[in-house]
Amino acid sequence: MKRIAIEPRANLAARAAETGFDFHTVDGAVYWDESAYYAFSLDQIEQHIEAPTAELAQMCLDLVDRVAADERLLTRLAIPNHAWDLIASSWRRADPCLYGRFDFAYDGHAPVRLLEYNADTPTALFEAAVFQWIWLEDCIAAGTLPAGSDQFNSIHEALIARLGEIRAKAGASPGLHLACMKGSAEDQGLVAYLADCAGQAGFATRLLAIEDIGSIDRGPFIDLDQAPIRLLFKLYPWEWLFADAFARKPSMRQTRFIEPPWKAILSNKGILPLLWALAPGHPNLLEAYFEDDPKRADLGARYVRKPLYSREGANVELIDGGAVHARSGGTYGAEGHILQSVAALPAFDGNHPVIGSWVIGAAAAGIGVREDASPITTNASRFVPHAILA
Repeated sequence: MKRIAIEPRANLAARAAETGFDFHTVDGAVYWDESAYYAFSLDQIEQHIEAPTAELAQMCLDLVDRVAADERLLTRLAIPNHAWDLIASSWRRADPCLYGRFDFAYDGHAPVRLLEYNADTPTALFEAAVFQWIWLEDCIAAGTLPAGSDQFNSIHEALIARLGEIRAKAGASPGLHLACMKGSAEDQGLVAYLADCAGQAGFATRLLAIEDIGSIDRGPFIDLDQAPIRLLFKLYPWEWLFADAFARKPSMRQTRFIEPPWKAILSNKGILPLLWALAPGHPNLLEAYFEDDPKRADLGARYVRKPLYSREGANVELIDGGAVHARSGGTYGAEGHILQSVAALPAFDGNHPVIGSWVIGAAAAGIGVREDASPITTNASRFVPHAILA
């Protein structure tokens, strides 16, 4: 694994515009950074990243099977009790999931270590699935990458195939509504991309804002045209939805969701100590405990403190000897915390990369790399493309 400086494409802005990648810069700051790329060997991809991703994905499904039927564990994850039956019902029905992203610490040598699982509303999808593949093809054509270079990236094809499986599922809706909150170019871009994939999979799609979803006394949720929303992709976290008045509407049991309610278990940082308890010493897991667990003493004085519901690195603290050495902002934490042993991120020219390993359905499908000068990866961290060198 290497970080290799490279000349950005002269037509980067034009290529971004062609593909609708409107957020390659954000408020004047670089988000998509192709002044370098991360190079991997095929063995590193297949053995160090792809294989552990598949194993961890299955472990997570096994964990859902335990938690969905255990009120004690649902309480431990701070999931409100009015959501318990919704979660359990979706799991019993085998409501299909679409995608998720494991975030790994990896230096090219030691086994990947799971930092967290973005199982419900992971972003950075379009740039991983499409734009970095376009970058690869352009660079090979221009001679800035060696001929025969490749990429661990079947995300786009896997998404379409998985959406086709969901479409073909018995009783599935022929239509798919896709929704996100107003005002975010990144969220709107992701939803538009998934709508395109869903269309290729045979769905009739409609886009709308979360704020424009309505409900009636009976039946599923409705859109602004009063059309029923039978299947909804929502780029909106389950914990937020469970806190909304809508979560208690009868329509919650009529509309089906992507991601399904059972994904609320896996999007919770509480799975990190639960996974560790099920497989202590697993080479791809970090030792982790709930903050009130006496076993936390095993971590010593150096650890990471994370809220159960934190997203994109919000409210994460790196603690050493009782002092906070790094902290990110945010509004999470009232729900409780977990403590996790520190997996020091490698440093390449002062940049700390995190490997985002994409899971489509339950299969490993590709990676994206985010990097930051800080050891805490946030929504402002840069996306850097990767290549497998021949």
